Amino acid sequence: MHIAVAGNIGSGKTTLTGMLAKHYGWEALYESVDNNPYLASFYQDMQRWSFNIQIYFLNSRFRQVLDIRKRKKDVIQDRTIYEDAYIFAPNLHEMDLMATRDFENYTQLFELMTQFLQAPDLLIYLKADVATLVTQIHKRGRAYEDSIRLSYLENLNEKYEKWISNYKEGKLLIVDVNTIKFAEKPEDFGEIINKIDAELFGLFK
Repeated sequence: MHIAVAGNIGSGKTTLTGMLAKHYGWEALYESVDNNPYLASFYQDMQRWSFNIQIYFLNSRFRQVLDIRKRKKDVIQDRTIYEDAYIFAPNLHEMDLMATRDFENYTQLFELMTQFLQAPDLLIYLKADVATLVTQIHKRGRAYEDSIRLSYLENLNEKYEKWISNYKEGKLLIVDVNTIKFAEKPEDFGEIINKIDAELFGLFK
């Protein structure tokens, strides 16, 4: 099976991915953050580095998808390729942080890749308001994220909600992390487990 965790910056994707991988014995594939050569530069000058970072993520995520299909194991993925194409790249373009010619180039490349894509068996979307995102971003203390603007997070949230409301590619589970504190409360994590079991296996363990 291929399980994917989606959500805005600071929603808790990496944390939940790790917890679920440990619980189910799934193999975890994480978003490339620490080894990303563009990330710090991007947050310092989004307009200059927007196309570079989106191409980096597109390439990284596409390789992950192909790798998942080859492994034939149960895998849980931290963030999806769809988020890059339907949320982050369009948002940068709309904010005039990515030139139209670069955005069109990026979009054409993604459309070419789609013929090789297969949607996850279950998509878990972590829904969070901006206040929750900011709190969790500050808590993890990544220096390069200090310059993230509230308007940037708000625009991303709007696009996430639109994407999820129209998501028809496979099974979908929405987790409201404003109220479900899975990293802090075992009972909340247990609630997520029950919902995943119901989606994947049609029963509560």
